This record gives sequence, C-alpha cells and structure tokens, in this order.
Amino acid sequence: MLYHLLVPLAKQHILFNLFTYISFRAAGATVTALLLAFVVGPWVIRTLRDRRVGQVIRAEGPASHQEKRGTPTMGGLIILLATVAPTLLWARLDSRYVLVAMGATLWMGAIGFVDDYLKIVRGKSQGLVARWKLAGQVTFGLALGLLLLLWPLAPNIQPVASTQVPLFKYWLLPFWPPLYVLFVTVVVTGSSNAVNLTDGLDGLATGLTAIAAGAFAIFAYLFGRFDASRYLGVYFLPGAGELTIFCGALMGAALGFLWFNAHPAQVFMGDTGALAIGGALGTVAILLKAEFLLLIAGGVFAAEAVSVLLQTGAYRWHRRRRGKEYADAHRVFRMAPLHHHFEKLGWPEPQVVMRFYILGVLCAAIALATLKVR
Repeated sequence: MLYHLLVPLAKQHILFNLFTYISFRAAGATVTALLLAFVVGPWVIRTLRDRRVGQVIRAEGPASHQEKRGTPTMGGLIILLATVAPTLLWARLDSRYVLVAMGATLWMGAIGFVDDYLKIVRGKSQGLVARWKLAGQVTFGLALGLLLLLWPLAPNIQPVASTQVPLFKYWLLPFWPPLYVLFVTVVVTGSSNAVNLTDGLDGLATGLTAIAAGAFAIFAYLFGRFDASRYLGVYFLPGAGELTIFCGALMGAALGFLWFNAHPAQVFMGDTGALAIGGALGTVAILLKAEFLLLIAGGVFAAEAVSVLLQTGAYRWHRRRRGKEYADAHRVFRMAPLHHHFEKLGWPEPQVVMRFYILGVLCAAIALATLKVR
C-alpha cells in the first residue's frame, strides 16, 4: 500500500524513493510485524483466556505436558494478523507472488482455525476429522499447481512444470504436467503438516519458523534480482523479490509471537498458526522453484515429519506380523514426533528447543551455502 501511495511522490522529494527498494520495505515489514505482535498479543491472549479457549492435552503425551492444560490456544491468530497486515502495508499489491503467498497462509490458517475450534468445543485433542483436514490441504495444493501451469509467474523458465536443483547451475528438474501438480500438492501438504507436528514444545515451531522465513527472505531477494541470480547461477524470477517482504513479515510475526510462546508459554499457536505457517513456507518455496531448498532449510521440520512416518510405519508393520505387544516393545523412537523422543531421554524441554534451534540455524546456513557451491 505504501509503495503505491508514496513512490509517485518521489518526483517531489527524493526521500520517498526509499520505498522503491525491496530491502527497505522488507525491513519495514519485519519491524512492523514484530511490533504489531507485541501490541496485539496481550489483547488476543486475554480474550482467549476470558473465553476459556484452552489447550487440550493428549492423554498419551509426556506427563510433564499435563500442566499445560488450559493454556490459551489459537494464538496463531496473532501470527496471521502480524504477517498479513504488514505485507499489505509494505508490499506491492499488484504482485501475484505476494497474493498467492497470502492466499495460502489464510487458507491453511482457516483450516487450522476450524480444527482448533472443534477441539475446544468437544474438549478433546481430536478436532477436524483427519480426512477433511487433508482434503482442504490437497484442494489448495491442486489449485496452486494448476494455477502455476496455466498462468506461470515466471514464463521465462521453460518448462514451466519444473524446479531448480541445488548445487547445479541452471539445472531444472522437469515434470510431466500432471505429476507437477501432484508434486506441488505434496510439498504444500507436507510442509503444512510438518510444522504442525513440530509444534509440540514451547517456542519450538515458532523459533524454527523465524529461521526458515529469514532464509527464504534471502532466497527471494536474490532470485528476484537479475544481477544476483546471474552471479549465483540460479534462474531469475521477475517480481519474486516482493516475496522478501512477505517472508520478512512472517519472520517478524514469529519473533513477536515467540515473546509470548517461549517457555513457559502464555499461549500456543494451535493448528491456526502451525498449518498457516507450513502452508506459507511451502507455497513460497514452490513460487521460487526452491522446493529442495525448503527440505534443507526446514530440515528440522522434515525430521519431525519423518520421525512420525517411521514410528507409525514400523508400528503397523510389526503389529501386523507379530502382534501388538511386540510392536509396542519395538518402536523406532520412545515417542514421536522427534522432540518427544528426547524428552523421554530426560532432556528438559528448554534444552530440546534450544538444541533444535541450533540445528535449524545449521540447516538454514547449509541451504544458503548451496547458492555458492555450484
């Protein structure tokens, strides 16, 4: 909004020329999101507490988590507001990159909101039926895949149904168009659920979100510049630089929310925030044709999701072949997702979170390093 209002005034005063710079607007969006989260956070938490919108804890979860019962949830509303509002304020509103990213965030956030609402109404850890939640995620993924095929955001990249491969200069991995739609759907759905699975400890998913969003802000800025993309040997994506503002806002919103979500948490993001964040990160990666970079930069998210798949798959396999008692005694992890495994090993919750942060920074650094190692 500010871009459209103030850039025309640059002819009268050179100061307004600042708003033509993506770096300046990205910094503005990050700071605005952080401050907005600080301002609206207490009001949202107080409103949730007054309405008794409390977290429902799984009975089979770690015993130490039972004391968190009743902590306000659906705090993801803070993240949604602190991401969308600064993006609308600082980004170009005629950017299809930005509009698609915000659409993904709001769509996934709406699914999470319904899920959280049903949990609260029923007083159980089971909210929206899994197949309906998955249906909502898959629907968006299919729509996004078809949109990118029919109206490509970067028509200069051929074939459109392709993605960039890390470590190689100008190397595209092509897809058969229907398979590309399926690929996009898997990335969006997988990313959304991976963040949701990671959101099990105070501040864990929130801090990792800030790290991943910061990394993708850098990717968006570099991919959207002709000189930088040419120097690094990656494909130039005209207009993709505007995603820097969106990623900056998401990073600022996550950091602002972390103020209230750090141990001991005053509020949980719930599925409202987790699904929205995962959908946002997955969509940004798809728009930048950097899905494999998301797998690297979001390595902790990926590890959490894989731990659940391994635990579930191994349990079902052993149970089918040797019975329930054998399956219970031969689990891959003491508890899944992965962060609960370390809790069961005796690590205090803040220690697990901090060490996962360190791994998150390492993964982001490796992803950034791939830009130069080509």
